Amino acid sequence: MSNGNSSAKDRPSVGRILQQARIDAKLTVDDVSSSTRVRIPIVHAIEQDDFSRCGGDVYARGHIRTLARAVGADAAELIELFNAQQGTEPQPLSSGPLFEAERIRPEPRRPNWTAAMVAAIVVVVAFVGFTFFSSGEEEPGANADGATDAPTQGEETEDPERTPDPTEPETVEPSESAVAAVPADKVTVRATAEGGSSWISAKDSNGRELFEGVLEEGDSETFTDDEQIDLVLGNAGAVQLHVNGREIEDVFEMGQVERLSYTPGDPSEG
Repeated sequence: MSNGNSSAKDRPSVGRILQQARIDAKLTVDDVSSSTRVRIPIVHAIEQDDFSRCGGDVYARGHIRTLARAVGADAAELIELFNAQQGTEPQPLSSGPLFEAERIRPEPRRPNWTAAMVAAIVVVVAFVGFTFFSSGEEEPGANADGATDAPTQGEETEDPERTPDPTEPETVEPSESAVAAVPADKVTVRATAEGGSSWISAKDSNGRELFEGVLEEGDSETFTDDEQIDLVLGNAGAVQLHVNGREIEDVFEMGQVERLSYTPGDPSEG
């Protein structure tokens, strides 16, 4: 084992290999940042073998894979070299921690539709009762001799009891136009778990943590920042993203870990 570590330390570093591969591919740091959505300072830091800005070994491996694919390097070989040179072993996300997080995470607040429906029924019943008793005090259309005018042909009579069925309250669903109505000078990201649950981390442009935990199937979270939102998706295939009101069409695989960054101008045209 010590011989393997010794030979790994004799090889060029991970950052040097990525930098040389980028140069050989005739790509600039800006090119790599644009194609991978990894911020320019982080790309520079990784090429200098400074992984402290990645936020941990798990995130560092994710960055290495992403940059390796962008410059045409062997991602698996670089991850193995990183583990040997850093003296760490990969700790992939397993179902155990995820389920543990699910047990201790408080239940998300959901709209109390039952209370809303009961309140709507009370209002409707009160309105119907008031209308009924008001119409009983004075019969509209009565002549002086007590006769009641019959409605002429083609004239519709008003039924005071024609009210919406209180047993069928209208459910207000968020429309696509509401999703699209986001501030143009900010970046807004909505993540929804579809087809499974996923561990998610979200940070703003200052590295401040906005959310970290398990997003259960059917749940969604929305993140907003003036400059940038950085995401890590533990099970990317189960997450549907809307960025600045537009659905992201990228197809991720179940179990795939993805690290993404979005700005107010995303998703880019073309």
